[in-house]
Amino acid sequence: MKLTFKLIPALFLFFVSLSGSAQQKSASTNDNLYSAGYASAFIGGLYDAWYPYQALHRHGDFGLGAPAKLDGELIMLNGKLYKTQYTGKTTPVSDADQTPYAVVCFFKAKQFFKPDRQLNKAALFKYMDSVLTNQNGIYAIHISGNFKYLKTRAFPPVEQKPYLPLAAMLDRQHFFEFNTIKGDLVGYKLPAFMEGPHISGYHFHFLSDDKQSGGHIIDLIANNITIEVDTLSSYTMELPPTADFNNFDFKKDRKEEIKSVENGKKQ
Repeated sequence: MKLTFKLIPALFLFFVSLSGSAQQKSASTNDNLYSAGYASAFIGGLYDAWYPYQALHRHGDFGLGAPAKLDGELIMLNGKLYKTQYTGKTTPVSDADQTPYAVVCFFKAKQFFKPDRQLNKAALFKYMDSVLTNQNGIYAIHISGNFKYLKTRAFPPVEQKPYLPLAAMLDRQHFFEFNTIKGDLVGYKLPAFMEGPHISGYHFHFLSDDKQSGGHIIDLIANNITIEVDTLSSYTMELPPTADFNNFDFKKDRKEEIKSVENGKKQ
């Protein structure tokens, strides 16, 4: 028994060392998904900013997230950050500001697709499922082109703590509808095993070509689009060093809440 007790820590340290080296190596490549914050904690009400936008640039040039105190929707495209507020106003973001939650990567397209037909949101996701066949793959997806119709949303900023979970504030959403608009969708398709720390499935934010409009995608009809895909091979996460995160209750299952928030309505 003594021998077993001594070998287990030694083997454990050996494998931890290997794992740490592998993580360090993969995190330094362009195929890493980086998360500042924990998705289910953010959706559960952790809206206070803690992570500098400036630091996000060390981990990616493409991604999405939320501004401080839930003041709209955040998007990163070609290394530049923009936020769309509940008023619909879309503006560049100062690197001096901070975010409560963001997911980014260095985007380098490895696959290109050009659907030959008009697609609504459900048909678009079905099409992407047909070409992104690894159900456990981590995909960064850039969709650009012409949209016959787009519906996006943004939340107004929260004011007083304790903050309500996002799913309890769906009646505060502001929706924006666009007809015949050109722009970019920035997002991800993440596997089920990443649910909780991340949002599994498809998640997209929009930015118009003129950089005047945006928001979280609720619905769409795509006319003539190009789909670029970067398949990622690793992910890393930085957790909020805050008392709110330290005391957050992770025992509650928020899967239905996440679905409601993603689709903009109670499921």
